[in-house]
Amino acid sequence: MNFVHKKMSAGIQYVKSRRFVYFLFIIALALIVSPYVNASEHAEEAGHGSAAATTFLWIAVILIAAKLSSLVERIGQPSVLGELVVGVILGNLVLVGIHIFEPLKHDSIIAFLAELGVVILLFQIGLESNIREMKKVGIKAFMVAIIGVVAPFVLGTYLIGPWLMPGLSTNAYLFLGAALTATSVGITARVFKDLGKLQKPEAQIVLGAAVIDDVLGLIILAVVSAIVTLGAVSIGMIGWIAAKAILFLIGSIIIGQLLAKYIGMAFSKIHTGVAMKFTLAICFGLIFAYLAQKIGLAPIVGAFAAGLVLDPVHFKYFKDAKVVRDIKEAVEDAEPETKEKIGKAIAPHAHRHIEDIIEPLGNFLVPIFFVMTGMAVKIETLFNLPILLVALAITVAAFIGKIIAGLAAGKGTSKSIVGFGMVPRGEVGLIFAAIGKSLGVVSDQVYSVIVIMVILTTLLTPPILTLLLKRQEKTAKPSGQPA
Repeated sequence: MNFVHKKMSAGIQYVKSRRFVYFLFIIALALIVSPYVNASEHAEEAGHGSAAATTFLWIAVILIAAKLSSLVERIGQPSVLGELVVGVILGNLVLVGIHIFEPLKHDSIIAFLAELGVVILLFQIGLESNIREMKKVGIKAFMVAIIGVVAPFVLGTYLIGPWLMPGLSTNAYLFLGAALTATSVGITARVFKDLGKLQKPEAQIVLGAAVIDDVLGLIILAVVSAIVTLGAVSIGMIGWIAAKAILFLIGSIIIGQLLAKYIGMAFSKIHTGVAMKFTLAICFGLIFAYLAQKIGLAPIVGAFAAGLVLDPVHFKYFKDAKVVRDIKEAVEDAEPETKEKIGKAIAPHAHRHIEDIIEPLGNFLVPIFFVMTGMAVKIETLFNLPILLVALAITVAAFIGKIIAGLAAGKGTSKSIVGFGMVPRGEVGLIFAAIGKSLGVVSDQVYSVIVIMVILTTLLTPPILTLLLKRQEKTAKPSGQPA
């Protein structure tokens, strides 16, 4: 009887849990629908305030959907997969006659918040990474990046492209190959972060390689675009593009490390509270993102570099006012020597680490980016069978090109984890395709193929990478090694 009672109780709890989730979802859906019930009647009356209020509602809907999607963690998957899948579902409800979410795709404020979200994510990743550790895997990361760019480019431009889609122009094959070289570091980095594996050598190699990949991708994109528009490209132009990118990365890290300490000291003279510390750190990341964009790199590269530069020592002049006050009150009646000893012992804990301060902002903005990335996926492209079959073959080539790169990770690291970590193309691959389409060399057919490849590499990588990381953890435990 006890056994039956326990089973019934467990079942009731499960049903209650599911009902609660459905209840939240129904509330969210009702909130979404209500502003649009009389939208047509009040369209002319709606002003700026109304538009802003609608955007507030969209933000709430996205965040609720993102949190509901975290149910995937119960089956051992990172929350980023749930956010992407929820985005795909919401973005394609139009196929079943539900148009409620279509305005969300064109909301410029939401688009900006999504872009800011991925910048904050890479800033967080940089904060949690370590320059010394990345230096240790620098050569490996460089080799992984080189192979991870060359192999997919050759496969797409000279082998798979001409074989599966004969008759296209050389420029079309060049853009197909260029799209295959891309790596969306945000997706992979989020998987490592969700699973607490950012400090693993494989994660450091992938992050370093992804930054180098972005530089190489920039060069390839510039060269291919120049070939299309000018008919040729000079060695000098290629050298200048490469020099700008490399100088930015090296210069930002070296100069940033030198200046950060003095900047922190100067601002601490104004105020030593958490708000000032937060403002200084965020501005550091945003300025680096801006500078990266100005020289042609992705803003996320600048944000990542800023995170690498900042270190707790740069904020040693800042204190959490509450902690300091509590310390002072606790030792108010103690002897002077005791006060000094206690002060020295507890002082380090008065500094809230910058990662902890940035985390709430990341919790707000980062899910917006991944849900919106999912919403950009057009499932209808999967309905054209000939295009789908070609796209599947191109996707296999996309996987192979990056998995081959993992072989350069060397001894002591999981080559498969590194290889699969480089697989997601995400928004970067779409940018390459969009530029090719705007230049008139990428047809609708080729664009659809690239979109499907991006969809599959983006959605398949998180579960595969999670499986590989957990398998590595299981095999490491018996030998006494840390998981």
